Amino acid sequence: MAADLPVILPRVLIVSRRCVRKNKFVDFVGEYHLDLIVNNGAVPVIVPRVPEIHKLLESFEPIHGVLLCEGEDIDPSHYESEKSNLSAEELEEIRGLHVSDTAIDKEKDTIELKLATLCLERSIPYLGICRGSQILNVACGGTLYQDIGKELTKDVPEKQRIVHMGYNNYDGHRHPVTIVEDTPLDQWFSDSFEDGEREVLVNSYHHQGVKKLAPRFEPMAFAPDGLIEGFYDPDAYNPEEGKFIMGLQFHPERMRRLDSDEFDYPGCPMAYKEFVRAVVAYQKRLISAPPTSVPKSLKHNGEMEMKRRIIVKSFSVARNMSKCGHGMNSIKEPELKAGTEFLEENKALSPQQEARLQQMGATIRNGAFYLERLNLMEEKENLARNLMGKMSMEQLFDLLTFYRMMGKICSEALEIKQHGLFSHLT
Repeated sequence: MAADLPVILPRVLIVSRRCVRKNKFVDFVGEYHLDLIVNNGAVPVIVPRVPEIHKLLESFEPIHGVLLCEGEDIDPSHYESEKSNLSAEELEEIRGLHVSDTAIDKEKDTIELKLATLCLERSIPYLGICRGSQILNVACGGTLYQDIGKELTKDVPEKQRIVHMGYNNYDGHRHPVTIVEDTPLDQWFSDSFEDGEREVLVNSYHHQGVKKLAPRFEPMAFAPDGLIEGFYDPDAYNPEEGKFIMGLQFHPERMRRLDSDEFDYPGCPMAYKEFVRAVVAYQKRLISAPPTSVPKSLKHNGEMEMKRRIIVKSFSVARNMSKCGHGMNSIKEPELKAGTEFLEENKALSPQQEARLQQMGATIRNGAFYLERLNLMEEKENLARNLMGKMSMEQLFDLLTFYRMMGKICSEALEIKQHGLFSHLT
């Protein structure tokens, strides 16, 4: 059996959605999801939505990927620390408009939040579609609009308002989204952009969406009303190395022409293709790694997320120091310490990690450089203070007058040079 392991296809867990048919519960998963997983080289393993199944998730091991898709609204208690601003009348109206979605399924919430957390702890590839993207955001500390119409649309100018749930034209309804440059969505849909606009038309089946995006994620697409339609973790995106953490609010698997299986855009199936590529790479990594070399999973909780934010802030401070070169008197050593320790302890980083750290401020391999620069600036500042403390009031006044004059001359010279450069360009 061991010799056959390398040819066994990787397993992607998908949680079913429960509905009632002929007075009995029926669990199902949309065939488009299953087809795309199989056709790209993985095996979908359906986790049935039955009571207490969240306690048996270890029985589904090995888990090489998780795809979470549509379903009912997530229980607001998972993301709202304070009472909702919606009135009882508004909540009742929402329930009347979206009957099939507002019946909260707490068991499904528990199963999917546990799976999302497991992916974050073990770096298991994760693709969230629609509700699955909302689960991912909530699992990382983000929040949701309980109803886009009541909480977002009413405050948006008329020309920017979008219908996100088109019951009268369920599969045919589309609305535009603007895709953020240099993101995976940009790579997948770039050949479909027209007239220089980074815009595509997507389907829409939801009345909830991302309100506050969790800090670890970066947006990939926005609707005209400002709603985030796609996001990913840039530090956990490298399909070739088995890394993929992403959420899409729209359904690319259902973006197909009327009465046809042809996709609206060539980029539609790419999320599944790249996700499965990451799943395959993740499986290979697990198979090839000796048991003793597999690192212990980190516990994904509030403490871990806080440490992550501290490191990111440290690199951001370093970036500002490197780019701006001013305002460093207010920067304290502890703000850089976390980033320094991270770089010194992690000797072998992938090219993607190196590039990401450079964007955040780790412009050199050894983070101790920033502390040395900070200490040098503090020494210069202390030396200047001691020197000026020995000067007379008349000397200090003359020095201040001189530097004001030099500042004025410098500003005038810069203005002349900029004007000359502009004239030359035009």
